[in-house]
Amino acid sequence: MDLLWVLYSMLTVCMAINMEATGSHSMFTCEPITLRMCQGLTYNTTFMPNLLNHYDQQTAALAMEPFHPMVNLECSTEIRPFLCALYAPVCTEYGHVTLPCRRLCQRAKSDCYKLMDMFGVTWPDEMQCSRFPDCDESYPRAIDLLPSSDGTEESPSSVQRDYGFWCPRELKIEPDLGYSFMGVRDCSPPCPNMYFRKDELIFARYFIGVVSIVCLSATLFTFLTFLIDVGRFRYPERPIIFYAVCYMMVSLVFFLGFLLEDRVSCNAASSGRFRASTVTQGSHNKACTLLFMTLYFFTMAGSVWWVILTITWFLAAVPKWGSEAIEKKALLFHAVAWGVPGALTITLMAMNKIEGDSMSGVCFVGLYDLMALRWFLLVPLSLDVVVGVVLLLAGIAALNRVRMEIPLEKENQDKLVKFMIRIGVFSVLYLVPLLTVIGCYLYEQSHRAAWETTWVQERCREYHIPCPFKVEQTSRPDITLFLIKYLMMLVVGIPSVFWVGSKKTCFEWASFFNGHRRKDSTVHKSRQVLQEPDFTQLLLRDPNTPVVRKSRGTSTQGTSTHASSTHLAMLDEPPSASTSRAGSMRSKSSSFHGSLHRSRDGRYTACSYRGVEERIPHGSTLRLNDPLQHCGVNRLDSHSRHGSLQRLESQSRHSSMRDLTITAQAIQSSPGNGIHRVIEEDATKA
Repeated sequence: MDLLWVLYSMLTVCMAINMEATGSHSMFTCEPITLRMCQGLTYNTTFMPNLLNHYDQQTAALAMEPFHPMVNLECSTEIRPFLCALYAPVCTEYGHVTLPCRRLCQRAKSDCYKLMDMFGVTWPDEMQCSRFPDCDESYPRAIDLLPSSDGTEESPSSVQRDYGFWCPRELKIEPDLGYSFMGVRDCSPPCPNMYFRKDELIFARYFIGVVSIVCLSATLFTFLTFLIDVGRFRYPERPIIFYAVCYMMVSLVFFLGFLLEDRVSCNAASSGRFRASTVTQGSHNKACTLLFMTLYFFTMAGSVWWVILTITWFLAAVPKWGSEAIEKKALLFHAVAWGVPGALTITLMAMNKIEGDSMSGVCFVGLYDLMALRWFLLVPLSLDVVVGVVLLLAGIAALNRVRMEIPLEKENQDKLVKFMIRIGVFSVLYLVPLLTVIGCYLYEQSHRAAWETTWVQERCREYHIPCPFKVEQTSRPDITLFLIKYLMMLVVGIPSVFWVGSKKTCFEWASFFNGHRRKDSTVHKSRQVLQEPDFTQLLLRDPNTPVVRKSRGTSTQGTSTHASSTHLAMLDEPPSASTSRAGSMRSKSSSFHGSLHRSRDGRYTACSYRGVEERIPHGSTLRLNDPLQHCGVNRLDSHSRHGSLQRLESQSRHSSMRDLTITAQAIQSSPGNGIHRVIEEDATKA
């Protein structure tokens, strides 16, 4: 028998939902009662949202489902009026809802308590009798049916409130996905973008696509230039390459978003379930998650690499570290540059803060969640700007002090000034776009609430949700703001082209396309030299020469100062430190360090001798003049006692050519480079 009653109750619930009213009310005013349970009462209009925060009668009918057996079995004459007073209250005027009396609630609960326990129905907390006014009248009371000016405003049982944002039925999402919109769970923003027209979104998408192609080409050019000549870009300027790689990936993601349109950033609409197209959130969409991980990770990594670039400049300018000393910290630089963005990306994924961007077609963070915008975009980017600017200014000030206080040759002064100008221009080209992006984020987070309120006020009747109670300010965003934000997010990677752009780059690309590769061994073996520079110096040094543990200087891409690492290292050695036995291979290897040449102003300067094995191809005599070109004839005269150079100058032209040929053949036949040869000699002596 009980089973029949349950089936009858379920059938009643299905009939209670009026299928003609699935569209809900068209205006937020009094509307006819469509709930079959509440029809036939002393009133026939109701008001939504009700006291239990159901924004339409269809939702209220579903919530009343557990009480249908009690109403059908008539456990109490008060249960039906009491339930209708809560789920379909009498309509008096907009914003006023009348409450049932406490005695009515108590009688309905006590009469139906046993039957509710039999069906496993509990009395909800929002229906506790203590919440209602202390009176004993049937519902609706006579005062409730009077016009509003007569008694509704004076009634102690009428309330007026702001209902806040109610998620429309079309924007509701399954609970297990963890969506959220305007503080309401299981809700998602509409797609396409809720602020702009369709034609504006189309223009914005093509604009972002074109800019992404330009930035992708620029950053890719920088990276390929680095691959052509790896040894050209050493510390402190090496971070520029990684910085360009990061923004190359950012541009690539935006270009993919342009191609994908909104297929990844938006969920498809479902007309059968009354679901509109909504913005993708969370990590359930694998493609959206992949785009987010790539875009956010490399955006943060690019800003961190710029900070590391300012750190390397600071180390080269203030404590005057050399390239080798800075490179010893490369592992630490990489750990910070990739580790911090990785930790932030994993944190956002764990917090389920991924959001689709229907304007650009990508997935990012902070598009609708203000908390994520503040803590995962504004704070990291602002911190990077502050730290980078402080270190940059300190480095430029140190270089300027070197230029003003230390007397330099005119050529070196010009090089130093040009280097300072390049640093300044490069930093301005990076900081202006980044500061613009931060400004756009600040403006967006300060006006987001007003934009959302305006959107709700304009669409509340279309979505059949409560309109805002009191709107103090309304505003709509300008699409120009968003276009500037996307533009600056992309062009921030273009300054890397300014740094690598030079005549040397043009020559390298021309040689590359012509199939000619540079035969200078310092280019091909630059990675080996960069890996263990101090170890190489220890192998090539003279036993009587003091070891220079730390190289100091500000040598960057051919720019030298008076305090360069090579000059400071050589000034610590006496002139006789480079002299060794004539004719021995140790003399050739120790001459790799170079000798000193007294300039006009009385200072010793270094003249490097790259080594015979790096300059003389087999059977060639022209390359042997390179040391002469570097050091000059005077150097040969003053150091005629140097090994093979002394023989070359004292012998006749015929014997000199014979000795040169023998020397070249001996060098070509020796295994490895000069470093290996010195190792073998030391092992033999030991």
